Amino acid sequence: MDEKPEGHTDGIHKEDQGKPVEVEEMHSLNISKDDVNKLEEGNKEDKDDKHVEQGDRMNKDGDLDSKAQEEVNETTREDLAEEEQEPVFDGTEVPGMQANRSSSTRSLDPDPEEEGSVWPEKAVALKNFVKEKGAAVTSVLRRLSLKRDGVEQANVDVDKDTSDSAKLGEQAAMSPRTAERSAWNPLNYIKVSRDTDTESKAEQGKNIIEESLLPIATKGRIILYTRLGCRDCREARLFLQRKRLRYVEINIDVYPSRKLEIEKVSGSCAVPKVFLNEVLIGGLSELKGLDESGKLDEKIDFFISEAPSPEAPLPPLPGEDDVSDNGPVDELAVIVQKMKATIVVKDRLYKMRRFTNCFLGSEAVDFLSEDQYLEREEAVEFGQKLASEHFFRHVLDENLFEDGDHLYRFLDHDPTVSSQCHNIPRGIIELKPKPIAEIASRLRFLSYAIFEAYASEDGRHVDYRSIHGSEEFARYLRIVQELQRVKVQDMPREEKLAFFINLYNMMAIHAILAWGHPAGPLERRKLFGDFKYVVGGCTYSLSSIQNGILRGNQRPPYNLLKPFGVKDKRSQVALPYPEPLIHFALVCGTRSGPALRCYSPGNIDKELMDAARDFLRAGGLIVDLSGKVAYASKILKWYSVDFGKNEVEVLKHASNYLEPTDSEALLEIIADAQLKVIYQPYDWRLNC
Repeated sequence: MDEKPEGHTDGIHKEDQGKPVEVEEMHSLNISKDDVNKLEEGNKEDKDDKHVEQGDRMNKDGDLDSKAQEEVNETTREDLAEEEQEPVFDGTEVPGMQANRSSSTRSLDPDPEEEGSVWPEKAVALKNFVKEKGAAVTSVLRRLSLKRDGVEQANVDVDKDTSDSAKLGEQAAMSPRTAERSAWNPLNYIKVSRDTDTESKAEQGKNIIEESLLPIATKGRIILYTRLGCRDCREARLFLQRKRLRYVEINIDVYPSRKLEIEKVSGSCAVPKVFLNEVLIGGLSELKGLDESGKLDEKIDFFISEAPSPEAPLPPLPGEDDVSDNGPVDELAVIVQKMKATIVVKDRLYKMRRFTNCFLGSEAVDFLSEDQYLEREEAVEFGQKLASEHFFRHVLDENLFEDGDHLYRFLDHDPTVSSQCHNIPRGIIELKPKPIAEIASRLRFLSYAIFEAYASEDGRHVDYRSIHGSEEFARYLRIVQELQRVKVQDMPREEKLAFFINLYNMMAIHAILAWGHPAGPLERRKLFGDFKYVVGGCTYSLSSIQNGILRGNQRPPYNLLKPFGVKDKRSQVALPYPEPLIHFALVCGTRSGPALRCYSPGNIDKELMDAARDFLRAGGLIVDLSGKVAYASKILKWYSVDFGKNEVEVLKHASNYLEPTDSEALLEIIADAQLKVIYQPYDWRLNC
C-alpha cells in the first residue's frame, strides 16, 4: 500500500476547516462513587424481584420453557441480522484513522518499509473508537433500563458535554419498528429545514419569510402542460412559482394521450399551455401579457374562490399511459404461487442455526413431480430453473437447487427482503421480467421528467413535497417493482453506470420521503444501509450501490470491510474497478452534494466529466492563489483512494476539471510544495 507515516508532508499541510455540522464523537459519562453504590443496590433489588417472579412462573405449565425458547429465537434473529449488516459510512470520521488509508500519503514516492504497518494502525484506531462509544452507550442504556423498572433513586450526575451521548444511546435503544413509527410525516420536513436555516433570525422575520414562501390557498386548479427539454416550459414553471400559485404539471411526453386533449381545446399541441380551471390562458407570452396589463390578478382572484367545473382538465390519473403493469403473465410465477400454498414453509434448524420461513428441497421436488408430471430428476432440473429465475434460493447459497434436506426460502420470505426492501410491497410480481435495458430506459426517462419538473434549474434544490404527491413518483414506484427478478450481470459498463447512478438518486429521494431526512449519524447509517431494493434477486442498499457496484467493491470510508464478500453473488455485478467521477453524480439529499441530473449510457463519460466540472468549479475545490491554500470538498478526502495514491495525486486529478487558469496555477503551487489544504465542513442538511 502506498502510504507514509503521520507527519510526512512534502510541503502540503492539511486541516479541517471549522467544526463538522454533526457531532461525530462521543464523550464518556462521569458517574460518582455514590451513584455507583446506588446503581448496585438497585441491581440487587432487581435480582431479588426476578427470583420471586421466576418462582411464580415455575408454577405455570410450560410457560417458562416457551418464553425461554422465544428469547433464544429472538437472539438468533438478532445475531443473523448483525452478520448480514454491510459496512456503511455515516459521515463519522474515526479519530486517528483516515478515510481510506491510516497514515498521511501526500508524497508520490511511498516508503515500502512502512506499508506493513497500515492495517494494524487502522485496527487499533477503530478498536479504541468503538470501545469509547460502546462504554458510553452501555452506560446510557443501563440508566434507561433502571428508570424503566422504577429505580429512579439513582441520580446520575452527567456532565453537560455528554448530552449528545445520551441522545445517541436513546436512539440506539429504539427498536426498528419504534423508529419507523416515530418517523415523521414526509410533507412536514421542508418546514423543519427552513426552521433550521433561520434559527439566527428574529422570530418575526422568520414568520414573514415562511408566509411569503407558502402557496396561495385556492379552490381552483391550475393545469400546466409541458414537455421535456422545453425552455418556455421552464420559464412558465418559474412564473407560477413566483406568483405563489400551486399547479399540476402534465408532461405530454410522459402522458402522450394528453396531446389530443390540448389540441382539441386550443387547436395546437404546442406547449406550455396554462389552464385556470376550464379557462385556457395560453402559453408563456400570454401569461406575461396578462400580468403586464394587470388582468392576470383579476383572473387569479376569481380562480381563488371558484372550484373547477367538470369541463376543466383533470390531473394525471393513477396508471395513466403507464406500461409497468402491462405484459404477459409469467407461467413460472403461477407455479411458484401454487407451490407456496402447497408445501410446508416454517422455521427450521440447519447446521446449528435457525432459519425462518424455509422449505425442504425434497418437499419441493415432491410437489413439482406431482404438479408438473415429472420424474424426480426432471423435477430437480425444473427447480433449478425456478431458482435461476430468482423465485427462491438456498438459505446459505450453498447450491442452486438440489433434492434432499437442503433448506430454501422464497424471495419475498427472506427476512431482509420482507423488512427492509421497499420495491416488493405485495410479494413477487407475476409478470414476466422485462429486459433490464428496457426498464433502465423507462427509469431514465421518468427520472429526467421528475428532475426537470421538481428540481431547480441548477439541480441543487429539490421540491420533495411536490414529488411525494405526484403521479410520476407513483409510476416510479411501479417501475422499480419490475427490478425484482431482472438479469443485471451481463450489462455493459456504460449501461450499468447510468442505470445504477439514476437508481441511486431516485432511491435516495424515495428513502427521504419514506423515512425522513436523517438528523444525525445513526439516522444516516440507517438510511444508507437499511433502505433497500431487490434487484435481480439480491438486496441493494444505497451504500452497497455506491461502494459495492460503482466503486468496484471498495471499502466505505472509515470501514475495514468491503460491501461484498468473496461468495456474494452481487460481486459479479460490481464494476471491475472504481469509477471516481461517480462521486460528482450521486446525490443523497445533502446540500454539500453534487447537482441532481439524469445520466444516459450513450454519453455517460462526457456527462460524468461535466458533472465533475460543475461540482468542482461551483465550490468543490477553491484555490486561493495569494495564500496558496486549497479549500476542498470532503468528498475528495473521504474517497481519496479513488482519485489517487496520495493527496498530491488527488489534487492533480481534480485540477483537470477546474478552469484552465486555475488548473495551471494549482499545479504550479503543488510543484513548489507550498500548498496548504483545508477541507470544507460538509453540510448534511436537506437540499430542499
